[in-house]
Amino acid sequence: MPDLTLFAQRFRGFLPVIVDVETGGFEARRHALLEVAAVLLEMDADGRLRPVHTINTQVEAFPGALLDPKSMEVNGIKPDHPLRAARPEADALEYVFAPIRKAVREQGCQRAILVGHNAAFDLGFLNAAIARCGCKRSPFHPFSCFDTVSLAGLAYGQTVLARALQAAGIEWDAGQAHSAVYDAERTAELFCIIVNRWQSLQKDANQRDETVTRPLT
Repeated sequence: MPDLTLFAQRFRGFLPVIVDVETGGFEARRHALLEVAAVLLEMDADGRLRPVHTINTQVEAFPGALLDPKSMEVNGIKPDHPLRAARPEADALEYVFAPIRKAVREQGCQRAILVGHNAAFDLGFLNAAIARCGCKRSPFHPFSCFDTVSLAGLAYGQTVLARALQAAGIEWDAGQAHSAVYDAERTAELFCIIVNRWQSLQKDANQRDETVTRPLT
């Protein structure tokens, strides 16, 4: 049975949660938050990560929100589509945050930390929505995050998500890009591969160190 304290030990009390948002533009306080996806991870007894559950919701644009036509063309979201089933912002945040809070408790962590590709963008839109809704129980650290742009640049020399995924051997479908679920799940795979490979390198290095320092008999 996996040791549920491993996450807390590995990431200093933080639970990494991969997040991707789709928006009506680039300014978090002015443009609409339209979709949120979050991917929860689990860790096995060897410290290896894998994605286990995706949470996703469409979000109603807040009153007075701006929708940039170029951004809407890229994400393909039609805010007024009758089948969109969007939630008001406060309800959408609670829908996403509730299972994350539960996972934080179950894994013995203090709070979640957002993982994203250009993570400051996603965290900025979440924080703006949290402020608008007066949300007092966000599970996320308000400013710390793990950015797979930096991690992929270190591991593969690539910072664009599609190229980083290809370098990591992960399939990429450009036709599904700019869906919060698709981008979050691919980012989760990328994060797990990088962390797991580092874990393997550390294990091998420790074994070599033990061999070198072991006294001769």
